[in-house]
Parts: sequence; structure tokens; C-alpha cells
Amino acid sequence: METFSVPTKIFSGVDSLNQLSTISKEKIFMVCDAFLPNTPTLKEITSKVNGSNEVSIFSDVKPNPPLPNIIEGVKQYIGVKPTVIVAIGGGSAIDTAKAIRFFGEKILGEEVKCFFAIPTTSGTGSEVTNTSVISDPDAGRKFPILDDHLTPDYALLDPKLVMTAPKSVSAYSGLDVMTHGLESLVARDANVITEALSEKAIDVIAHHLVGCVNDGTDVHERQIVHEASCAAGLAFNNAGLGICHSIAHQLGAEFHVPHGLACAILLPYVVSYNASKSPEALKKYADVARKTGLAAHGMGDKIAVHHLTNYIKQMMREMHCPASLTAFGVDPSEADKKCATIVANAKKDATFPGNPVVPTDEDLAAIYQDAI
Repeated sequence: METFSVPTKIFSGVDSLNQLSTISKEKIFMVCDAFLPNTPTLKEITSKVNGSNEVSIFSDVKPNPPLPNIIEGVKQYIGVKPTVIVAIGGGSAIDTAKAIRFFGEKILGEEVKCFFAIPTTSGTGSEVTNTSVISDPDAGRKFPILDDHLTPDYALLDPKLVMTAPKSVSAYSGLDVMTHGLESLVARDANVITEALSEKAIDVIAHHLVGCVNDGTDVHERQIVHEASCAAGLAFNNAGLGICHSIAHQLGAEFHVPHGLACAILLPYVVSYNASKSPEALKKYADVARKTGLAAHGMGDKIAVHHLTNYIKQMMREMHCPASLTAFGVDPSEADKKCATIVANAKKDATFPGNPVVPTDEDLAAIYQDAI
């Protein structure tokens, strides 16, 4: 039986933050990126919350949320005993909030009334997903917490919040959306509904991301990409992901490669691999390449997929993204030494089973070597 669920109520637009004014007489636990306190952005957001509420802010959020920071957040959560959570920031902030909620509710034995997510990047889709990806620095690996209960109740998509992001953040997070689209498109649990969302997200990113990165002042364009990010989140939350994410999580844990960039470096090689091993994946990739105008309608499937992977690389060049681990600054010899560990941990990752093809260790190692 196929299922599709959208438990999150989504508000999109420059007035979406007004939904915060509906909160009254609650204990609000805000989790936000470390740079947000004392900024106009956070002041604008908190101004929407009326004075009947008690607000506490946890801002010790780090990229690839490490377990020690989650523990510190849980300690503050327990002291506050919040009734509402508001997560503000990129995927790391929203994932941090989810993880704090996961452990905090278990310790207190009490659940919050509602969870608001306000993304400030167009990338992770975490505002509509049931997943929190955190890292264990001691073990040198990332691991996801998956629980439908963690899915935010409300997602507020204000395009103004993403307009001040550095170009690299907009580029990497947007390429993460492209990865979510292409992976969920061919994932094992994909269906007609998820494929429609995946295809639209791919189309939007292909035609609007580079423009948003090079000139981020167009609110309409920003809103389109912001909504595409959310659509891709809905797609993969229902359909699943694959080995691009399972390997990318290891690149983040081992070499601190920003998640979206890690996905983008791997994506052309994963698409080529899946297309070479799965006739169904080949057709889906080729179809979306033709539908989005990246390949001509009369073009054969294999050539169309080649055009698709080349276009991803072209986008990376236009946005000045390093296209390999070496270009990012990782020593190739050090990367080689980590190959067995990367492969072993990628197979343990929760995204691994969603891939349309079950790769061998040698297959995973070859994709990793391509990325180096």
C-alpha cells in the first residue's frame, strides 16, 4: 500500500510570520542559529510573539549538529519545560530543535503543544520532515533520528529570511534541494504524488537557483525556490532518499563538508550509477531531464541523463562551488585512507535502503573515489 502524508500546515509569503501572533500564554522555547541573537531578523520574528508568552532562546547551534550541543539544549529545555517550540534557521537549527524535543520530551514525560519551524535557508526541507540528522564527534559519524512525532506542526516560509544568506549558503542549500528531488524521484517508496513534487522541485532549482545566488534581491524568485525546497522535503519525507545522502552524511562527519555541497559533489556520479543499474531509474531521470528542458524531447534516455549530470556540474561552476573533495581542500591521500570507513558507515545510514539499486562495497567506493 502506498501512503502520502502532509502533517505540517504550511504558510508561505512575506506575511507568513504573522502566524506567530496566534500563540498566547505559552512557554516558548526558541532554537536558532548562533548568529541570529541581537540581529534585526530575530527581532522581527520575536516582535510577532505577544507579551503574554514566556520566551527562552537556545542559540548554541552548530553545523552538522553535534551530540554535546544537543545535550546542552536538552538541559535548558528541561529547565524551561516549554509548551511550544519555535525553530529558526537552516537545517542544523531545525534538526537541533527536533533532537532537543526528542530527548527533552522523553525525560520530562510531557509533550509540547505545537512546533513551529521557520527556515532561513532554501535547502533541507527539515520544516516538513520527520528527521533530525545529528553527529557524534567521538564516533566520527552522523546518524538520523526518525520519528513522525518530530514533524513540525507549522512551517512558516518567509522569503525575506533567505535573502541575506551568503551566496555559498544559497548555492549549497539549493543544490541540496536538487539532490532531494533527484533522489526521491527514483527512491523505492516513490509514487505518483511524490514524483510530481520531485519533478517540480528539480525544474525550479534547474531554472531559478543560479539566478537567486547571483542576485538574491528578487523576493518572488526567492519565494519560488523556498517553496521548491519545501516541496522536495515533502517528497523525500514520503518517498525516501538514497546513497547520495548516505555517503554525503559521512563526508560531513569526516571532513566537515557542508551538507548541500557534499550532496552536490556526489550527485552526478550517483545519478550515473543508478541510471546504469536500474532501467526504471534511467527512464525517470531521462524523463525529468526532457520535461525540464535540460534535454531535447527526441533525445535517447542515456544521452538525456548525460545532459542532466552535465547540467548539475555546470550549475556548480556558475555558482563557484568546488566540484570535488580535493577542490574543497581535503587531502586526497587522507580521503583515500577513509574509504573503508566511509563505505561501512554509508551502509548503516538510514537513507541507504531507499536507493533504487543496492550497491556493492566496490560500487560505493568507486562513487566515493569519483568524488575525491
